[in-house]
Amino acid sequence: MPEPIRRTTARVVPVSPEGACLLLLERDPSRADEPYWGTIGGAANPGETLPDAAVRELCEETGIVVDAADLTPPFHQRVTEFSWNGVHYLADSTVFALSLRPDRTITFEHLEPEEIGNVLEARWLTPQQAALDGRLMWPDLPEVLSSAVEAAGGGR
Repeated sequence: MPEPIRRTTARVVPVSPEGACLLLLERDPSRADEPYWGTIGGAANPGETLPDAAVRELCEETGIVVDAADLTPPFHQRVTEFSWNGVHYLADSTVFALSLRPDRTITFEHLEPEEIGNVLEARWLTPQQAALDGRLMWPDLPEVLSSAVEAAGGGR
């Protein structure tokens, strides 16, 4: 197997005042019958700060525009190997939280061409609801979501 492509990624978990997190139901085109709930985010562009990459990805994937100053400090970091559309990656992900009201309009109008048809749904889920669903990008996603809720001050 070839060496994975290394990517620095920024991810953001919007958190409602009630403690629900905005997730995307996505799929890998090479495994279209295996959708999973994931956080919003993706690769940082050259020269782009991680907070700027996180808010850009939020806009691209949901249509929601916020300022990088609205993000919490990073609350989680991980290195993950994964494949997408047959390409093997090693992602160094930094995760931010964002306090956000759940009545914001979500649109998929700004998706990257390869994401169109592979981002299936956006939904507000509590960490417990995500755990019960079980279709998760990371096995410990419910714990990451709980940390996001704490970082954003949600659920109060």
